Amino acid sequence: MTRKSSFAPVVALNTRVLILGSLPGERSLAEGRYYAHPQNRFWRLVGEVIGRDLEALDYEARLETLLRNRIGLWDTVASATREGSLDAALREVQHNSLADLVATLPELRAVAFNGATSAKIGRALLAGTDLALLPLPSSSPAYAAMPFAEKLRLWRAIGEFIA
Repeated sequence: MTRKSSFAPVVALNTRVLILGSLPGERSLAEGRYYAHPQNRFWRLVGEVIGRDLEALDYEARLETLLRNRIGLWDTVASATREGSLDAALREVQHNSLADLVATLPELRAVAFNGATSAKIGRALLAGTDLALLPLPSSSPAYAAMPFAEKLRLWRAIGEFIA
């Protein structure tokens, strides 16, 4: 089984909210872009929170818009072996150094976890910080049990930390 690795963090010194996934899926890894699968609702969810149509922008403009809105991206998993894209298939997991990154972000107020796997790993790695830790429903197409409107209601919690 091939070892898969996360991307570099997308952050700026004024980042207030860091959104953490677990490990990019196959489509994202193939394209070298966060949330590349067209059925993943990440860009729509965050776009609704910040009032911008992120899906209409090219990838670099999406990242620039996130940074302008003081939102950063990264993953809780640095590398792992995995068949396919599901978190349940993660094996031989190595975590990213979340505490080290957080220490470099003086304006960070909250860490939002995109899905249960990210929350489980991230909460353990960031225990004892004074940051708000926000578990959110996964934006993945694999997590279709919750309607989009309900996901968006929960994702709107990010907004209070970037205002």
